[in-house]
Amino acid sequence: MTSESTITMFGAQWCGDCRRTKSQLDGLGIEYTYVDLEAEPAAADIARDISGRTNIPVVVYPDKTHHVEPSNADVEAKLRELALI
Repeated sequence: MTSESTITMFGAQWCGDCRRTKSQLDGLGIEYTYVDLEAEPAAADIARDISGRTNIPVVVYPDKTHHVEPSNADVEAKLRELALI
């Protein structure tokens, strides 16, 4: 589900933080894989295994790090660290 060169975001439409993070990535033109937990409920177990929490969104970066419920500033800082923006 995740690869070494892509960002993967686990989220759901009902989640405001998920919509905000998705909008930020879209606005920055960042390519990512979106895993809709409503369409793929079993993927919630994967997100929980990655983060150790049930909170979303879970954003997994190419360097294998992740954020849970990140702020826009957290996401931007990580993208800059990875030279993606």
